[in-house]
Amino acid sequence: MRLSVCLILIFILNVSLVHSQIPESKIPRVIITSFEAQKMHHMLPLELDEKELVRIIDNPVFWTKVNMFSLQASEVSFTNWNSGGTNSVSGLLGIEIERNYKDKRFKWDNQLIIRVGANKQSDQDIRKTEDHLEINSKAGFSFKKNSNWYYLGRLNFNTQFFNGFNFPNTSDIISQFMAPGYLFMGLGVEHKIKKQNFYMYLSPMTFKSTFVLNQKLANDGAFGVDEAIRDTDGNIIEEGKQVRVESGILINNEYKKELFDNVLMNHRISIYTDYINNFGNIDIDWEVNFSFKVNSFIKANFGSHLRYDDDVKIRIEQEDGSFVEGGSRVQWKQQLGIGVTFEL
Repeated sequence: MRLSVCLILIFILNVSLVHSQIPESKIPRVIITSFEAQKMHHMLPLELDEKELVRIIDNPVFWTKVNMFSLQASEVSFTNWNSGGTNSVSGLLGIEIERNYKDKRFKWDNQLIIRVGANKQSDQDIRKTEDHLEINSKAGFSFKKNSNWYYLGRLNFNTQFFNGFNFPNTSDIISQFMAPGYLFMGLGVEHKIKKQNFYMYLSPMTFKSTFVLNQKLANDGAFGVDEAIRDTDGNIIEEGKQVRVESGILINNEYKKELFDNVLMNHRISIYTDYINNFGNIDIDWEVNFSFKVNSFIKANFGSHLRYDDDVKIRIEQEDGSFVEGGSRVQWKQQLGIGVTFEL
């Protein structure tokens, strides 16, 4: 947990430090006369001459930023309710921070996404409903001036904050921070049409690292890492691997569209296949979210999140309490909520 906080603080600090050194607004190209240069000397260092002033104006640079926070909450309470029911309280916090830099043909985009949600029902323990940490960073050069195509290097890291359980069993952890953790690093090309909110990234060379830093889960071979080697009595001879490295093809696509007035659709999909291990078996991470705007602050959201990873095997509990491996399965989550969203 401390490591996750440190990662977030380092990310924000680095981007903020660089951001503070660059003007936020684009400076238009103009011709500076000697008279105008003399007038500007009281605002700039005295050692700057007219040529240096022209050079500064002639090289516009700018940052854009996004600070978006959302909070959704719901509560249900029953007192002498004849139809019955269960008291419950739930909440969902969302944070999205972006710092994007562009100068001529070069650009550098950075994004931090945090989603944390929990639900409490009557006498039951608090259960998480959302738990996601994601960091994206990409830098590249356009093919030519004003082109929508870029040569790009891209990094994506995602994991979770809190322990996961297969309720009602709360004694065995099935996931936690960096178990799993995923790191994608690759080179490729990007096609982005800003006016149409369309984005696609194609990488024929992407390295995928899967981290399982919980040794017990690693010994069980969770999330595709090599499991422990055991003797006939089940004793561990060699501990399971905590890291699995793959190389393959990655395709990312994002698209936003206003379907109707105040109804926005946001689509994100990631497709990956490994060159060596079962080439052609595709890992999919696909999100479709609909945002319904009530006014400037209040919004309703409906979301669908589908995942399939051939390396993630679902464990099925038997009647005697033991577990057997059930193979890879489609994972699906949907959510509906209404809350407050604001930008800074």
